[in-house]
Amino acid sequence: MQIEVNGVELAVETVGDPADPPLLLIGITVPSWPDELCAALTGRYVVRYDLRDAGRSTFVDPQAPGYDLRDLVTDASELLRALELEQAHVVGLGVGGFIAQLLALDHPDQVASLTLIATRPVAPGPVDPDLPDHDGTVMGQLFGRPQPDWTDRESVIDYQTESTRLLAGSRGFDEEDVRATIGLIFDRADRSPTAQPASQIGSMFAAIDCKPRWRERLGKITAPTLVVHGEEDPFFPHGNGVALAAEIPNATLLTLPGVGQGLPRVTWPVVVEALLRHTS
Repeated sequence: MQIEVNGVELAVETVGDPADPPLLLIGITVPSWPDELCAALTGRYVVRYDLRDAGRSTFVDPQAPGYDLRDLVTDASELLRALELEQAHVVGLGVGGFIAQLLALDHPDQVASLTLIATRPVAPGPVDPDLPDHDGTVMGQLFGRPQPDWTDRESVIDYQTESTRLLAGSRGFDEEDVRATIGLIFDRADRSPTAQPASQIGSMFAAIDCKPRWRERLGKITAPTLVVHGEEDPFFPHGNGVALAAEIPNATLLTLPGVGQGLPRVTWPVVVEALLRHTS
């Protein structure tokens, strides 16, 4: 369904009974959260959506976005109101974790609990001196390759599969799953050289204004917080999760051994159990 919030339309999908505790999942697009994973979150009303400039939500120009990070936070806040959800358990994955952190800081009454997966406490750009930055070797391999034909489905699937392999860690790569998810993301967005990278990798985050900083405010988060982070994440290395758990009051850190960036199927049993316990 399409829901109008904050001057844009967001494409939204829900799973489960609206009478159950709501779980707002923030990634880049709906397929960031596979159907099987959502189905495993029994007893929760799961809400997924496409960010603006991604998937089937309002698309203008992700290379020159006319909005900032706080607008994405307002989108999430207004979406909860549009769905008549006074509070939700909020889960942010990757760059979606930026939105989740700020939702908990700027709209604390709407956040029953907070879960941050494979993210960090600072925006894109130069990292703080005490935080580990992207792994240079992996980034060279990731961005040193020729770009795919973003209008061609198989080209994008092949390219993004190799990207995921580079970021996956020693036990986080399932090629069949990865190719299927990339295909779903491709089919959900326009077949264009701007829409596809925005939906696949969140390229708009390299262009949007993320100021002011929020790391210094993390101590004011009041929602019970779970931090989930892959031990071998080369994109947002594990020390970023450690910092989040240390700086958010009473946060719990769940480290995923052998796992890199993301939430591959191998992690689902332990992560689903942790999420259900955290949101009970």
